Amino acid sequence: MLLKPQRLLLASFVSLALLQACKKSDVPNNQGSSSTTTPATTSASAIKDSTLAYSKDVYLWYNQIPTTFNAQTYADPAAIMTALRQYSTEPGFTGPVDKWSFGMKQTDWNNLSNGVSADFGMNVFFRAQGDLRVKSVERFSPAGIAGIRRGWRITKINGSTNITTTNADFISNAVWSSNSGSFTFTKPDGSSVDVNLTAASYQEHPIYLDTVYNINSKKIGYFSLNSFLGDTTELYNEFSRVFGGFANAGVSDLIVDLRYNGGGYVTVQQKLADWLAPSAANGQLMMKEQFNDKYTDYNSTDYFQKLGSLNLPRIYFIVSHSTASASELLINNLKPFMNVQLVGPGDTYGKPVGFFPIPVGDWYIFPVSFRSTNNQGQGNYFNGLSLNNQVADGLDKDWGDLNEACLQSAITNITTGTYRTMQNVDQIVQMKSVNDVLDAPAFKGAIELRKKK
Repeated sequence: MLLKPQRLLLASFVSLALLQACKKSDVPNNQGSSSTTTPATTSASAIKDSTLAYSKDVYLWYNQIPTTFNAQTYADPAAIMTALRQYSTEPGFTGPVDKWSFGMKQTDWNNLSNGVSADFGMNVFFRAQGDLRVKSVERFSPAGIAGIRRGWRITKINGSTNITTTNADFISNAVWSSNSGSFTFTKPDGSSVDVNLTAASYQEHPIYLDTVYNINSKKIGYFSLNSFLGDTTELYNEFSRVFGGFANAGVSDLIVDLRYNGGGYVTVQQKLADWLAPSAANGQLMMKEQFNDKYTDYNSTDYFQKLGSLNLPRIYFIVSHSTASASELLINNLKPFMNVQLVGPGDTYGKPVGFFPIPVGDWYIFPVSFRSTNNQGQGNYFNGLSLNNQVADGLDKDWGDLNEACLQSAITNITTGTYRTMQNVDQIVQMKSVNDVLDAPAFKGAIELRKKK
């Protein structure tokens, strides 16, 4: 049986689903509550057909999906979403541009969107061949509670010393997907420590660090944000604290570290943009969202509503290929109003599009459904946003360390007007592909949950 997926029902759903939300109890579905799902008696066949039918209606490139596409040949909605990505040709780009449409069980999405994880809470990248480093740690995760810090080198995993780029799949599975694991670390002081970790559920806290540096008579603010997902009440309160503190300290320059931020809620991006934008942006167009030609009624325009007294003419973002979606949206939205400088190991990920959750059975599907542009109509950055200064990711240093390569480069430009000379370009290129494998499980997306009409 085919669930009713046609436009009339979907329009009703979208009006219900695009609610501004922050808690998992608010994530939309057919009844407007994540605690209720379609009955389990819904057949797998019907769920597959509905997944395709919804996609043919709301997918940004719906008219490229062939009539011969057979949803029944795929295992589940996740596989269908992945298969549909190939039908996303965009003028000016070679090959499909969609790398993101996905499906996920509702319970899993509710946890992810609310910033609840169940793993070690530790992510890793290669600094060089054979040099695997902790790139980030959630402070209340098993790894965080164990005292593990960014910059520690991993020399052994589950008894194996084969810590090489050719063993990336083993490393990824051991770090991301295991219930338990043993790790040997070399700390910055040269000492070695063995740590056994057991995966556990924990609440993420995306703000890793905020501080002010006094350098050469300049007061420089630094703010590290790892996600636009999570408890938005906490995030909004933290934004108020952080930027109120920067203003009170007389911060003259600001560095925002988004190097591993894969995105999240569009509304959180909008709130942060309102804190970062200069006073001249108040009341000006921030961004437009455009749906496919069936849903032009849901096209929207958002405007800056300046928050706080911080009023800076320029801003520095530390970025990488892991900087995606809502993070890129923030940068793109600020560009018409500020001197925006991008520093990091590589251009950003390249995701100028977004989606919203559509409930199908006990799944949510996320077909890419809208594109975004800024005040000057700029968007379409499927190849990423370009750097002003390329510099190695300082994986050997903790957050906020003034000797960390990216932070040091931004501060050098602030204080001298010039950037650090690029070093180890070949090494950055060599590590990118393997670090993309290690970063693959991380969420990358711009999630729209606001009522449009």
